[in-house]
Amino acid sequence: MNLEYDNIVVGSTLEALLYAYKNDYPVFFTEARRPFRFDYLEAEIDLSFLKIPPEDRKLTTFGETKNVGIRKEIVWERILFLLSLSGRAPLSDLCSGMRYDGEKIICTNEYSKIAEVKFNTCFYFDEPNISGLIKKQNIENPTYLCYDYIGFHKGGKHEIDYITTSEDFVSEIWFYSSDRICGNTGVKDACVLSRLTKKQIDDFSCSETMSRFKALSIMYENGMKGQLNGYTNRGTPRYYKFKASSIGREKRLLRSPTWTSQFNVKRIECNTAEMLQEISLHSHRYIS
Repeated sequence: MNLEYDNIVVGSTLEALLYAYKNDYPVFFTEARRPFRFDYLEAEIDLSFLKIPPEDRKLTTFGETKNVGIRKEIVWERILFLLSLSGRAPLSDLCSGMRYDGEKIICTNEYSKIAEVKFNTCFYFDEPNISGLIKKQNIENPTYLCYDYIGFHKGGKHEIDYITTSEDFVSEIWFYSSDRICGNTGVKDACVLSRLTKKQIDDFSCSETMSRFKALSIMYENGMKGQLNGYTNRGTPRYYKFKASSIGREKRLLRSPTWTSQFNVKRIECNTAEMLQEISLHSHRYIS
């Protein structure tokens, strides 16, 4: 497949998809980079142009209530769907590798070449699995966002949705309806967010195991308890301890490697909220 465009977008972040959608550019990517499951937009952002009803959700936490709007992942899915519907995601998620030979981008899957894309200007949003397009400068002491998932086998039923701390290791704990159990059982698992350096990630003191131990400790410190386990002789209630196990860890680079714009490869600084507002104000241009 030989494709040729004046302008293209390379990337699959929410910002990349919004930029492609706003400017009517085709988008190409090798990896579907969904927003983090617990990244939310501000509640006041209007998404009616995407046929997404408003949502002002209040998360139960300790102290002040945390207000959030629509999950960014929902907006990401809707924008990608609209791009695909209009033919502006010509390779969809079929491409697993890209290489720029100085004239065109050669797109491949795990078996063979599937397309060649010629362009005049490329708006690049830090896409992995692409070579030859830009020259990145390595980051000294890179910092990662680490997401440690914890499954609760006892004590998973409670009203808390979110806990925040002032530390980099276990800075946030998000509780969500368990994906491991079918049906709405009320059992919650947890995702623990930490900001760690490469050295810390390789250190056992910041491992998945220690993340789980620290998260449980924070829960106890905030007065959370497991299931009721009868009463003592004095009539005071007893509770089971939480029983939990680590499910897995995901990590993402907090800051992308730096690179310099070239004559035909441009860097774009985008603000998600501002782009959504601009698209909303001119929604007649995008949705009929």
